[in-house]
Amino acid sequence: MLSFRIDKPERLLLRTQHSALGTDMRWGVITFPGSCDDHDVIDCLKTDLGQKVKVLWHKDELAGNFDCIVLPGGFSYGDYLRCGAMARFSPIMRGVMKFAQSGGLVLGVCNGFQILCESGLLPGALVRNTGLRFICQPVHLRVEETDAPFTSNLKKGQLLRMPVKHGEGCYYADAKTLESLRKNRQILLRYVDAKGKPTATANPNGSVENIAGICNRARNVFGLMPHPEDACSALLGSEDGAKLFMSIAAACAVRVSPHA
Repeated sequence: MLSFRIDKPERLLLRTQHSALGTDMRWGVITFPGSCDDHDVIDCLKTDLGQKVKVLWHKDELAGNFDCIVLPGGFSYGDYLRCGAMARFSPIMRGVMKFAQSGGLVLGVCNGFQILCESGLLPGALVRNTGLRFICQPVHLRVEETDAPFTSNLKKGQLLRMPVKHGEGCYYADAKTLESLRKNRQILLRYVDAKGKPTATANPNGSVENIAGICNRARNVFGLMPHPEDACSALLGSEDGAKLFMSIAAACAVRVSPHA
């Protein structure tokens, strides 16, 4: 089968914007058994944003210097027990937890978000969608906070458009945890309508308080259900996902990595 690769103008523009940041980031993307969005993340970072990426296998120990580790979407171990419940015991997760505890940036997308919650790096849990169906559709998101590396290049209240594709994406946390999330401003993204209102109809999975993404108290671990890697090209309908990755790059340009 023949395949052709063309450098699209929008990809060249994104790489030019990245170059202007003046940073040479080190990304690591973990592949678990059942990961299916790892190559989407890798392609987005390498091709669209001109980043350096190392592919990591879940059975290996985390070795090397990284600025950001990405846990991609998919169905780790088939999600047979509970989403992320088995993957959190993969050998590489010991290193990821140490990396996060030392200040390294960790991004979990969809199944990666589930793994971060199961591992205790993020509070709460992702459960079955209230509609009991797998959903795959674009959603609107509102940026709630901008003092975390993952949203540092954005504006509070800014609207983003990205796709979701999950069956267990309903974020749940008890009242005490929700109070803590609000108090510490850990809710970074909410599902909203096209006008920026967090309505019930704009919530695709029933997540409590329309929560789409949260960070930890230290603000260096971030999990979200929408897929930014699938919104990095105008050909895919949106380039808003690239804004999150570029926020991370911009933040790394001014922060001192603990693994430099």
